[in-house]
Amino acid sequence: MEQLALMIGGPAKERVIESCRRGDRESFRLLFETYKDRVYTVALYFFGGDEQAAADVTQQVFLKLFTRIAQFRREAEFTTWLYRLTINACIDERRRGRKFDTLDETVAAPKLHGRHAAEERVERREVSDAVREAVAGLRPKLRAVVLLKYFEELSYEEIAEVLGCSKGTVASRLNRGHKALARKLGHLRGALFQGD
Repeated sequence: MEQLALMIGGPAKERVIESCRRGDRESFRLLFETYKDRVYTVALYFFGGDEQAAADVTQQVFLKLFTRIAQFRREAEFTTWLYRLTINACIDERRRGRKFDTLDETVAAPKLHGRHAAEERVERREVSDAVREAVAGLRPKLRAVVLLKYFEELSYEEIAEVLGCSKGTVASRLNRGHKALARKLGHLRGALFQGD
């Protein structure tokens, strides 16, 4: 019940965050259990499906969270602050020059059977890989906006708060991201609409 309230918000969330600020390890565990999948997913897509990089960044984010929770001043939503930690950790990791693997079967397509199903699986896999690769190939500032908008479904206001920029900057980066993705994925238009 406490974890559900934490995810939705309200007084329970505030109590858990305040307990965590005072050093309560059980409250920190609850924050970790509640938000680890969100952090991992953002990192996974940021690094084009590299599971090890996503796991490393998730670990870094929660270590920072544990050591810096006292700096959370409630000027923004907790999730906004957490996304900011996540995006910054991803960008920092990318700057270190680490090479990243591409995604193989991290996001599996639904199970299909038969010869036609096998062809469909291959097609879906190719489209999925191309999209992931295209998003991973965006400049970090554009990639962050695309991930927060389409994978985490944040509003322009929330994205602006996470990234510390204006809504206009968010819109501009999203527009540039759309154009870059359209160029990179233009060859898929026929494949995407063939079955219709």
